[in-house]
Amino acid sequence: MNKELQTELEAAAFRHLVSHLQQHTEIQNIDLMITADFCRNCLAKWYAAAALEQGAPLDYEQAREIIYGMPYGDWKDKFQQESTSEQLAAYKQRQEAKN
Repeated sequence: MNKELQTELEAAAFRHLVSHLQQHTEIQNIDLMITADFCRNCLAKWYAAAALEQGAPLDYEQAREIIYGMPYGDWKDKFQQESTSEQLAAYKQRQEAKN
């Protein structure tokens, strides 16, 4: 596989992942952090970092809007739920296990 095709395939897979996360708003970021150790905000940070590496004028908030499919504040108001004590405990345990 040549590098150009590999990049196209990676980009298509990334777009599919972003679309999947946008469609599944019932999945909370805390749940993603507990199970996969990344969330939508992580993707936005990675996206913004990649843009910076390429010299593209894109900041973190703009990257968040791309990942969330809307401004982060709007997504938060519409879909973000308060984390439960169980979720917070599971997240803390995951973080402690990493260290």
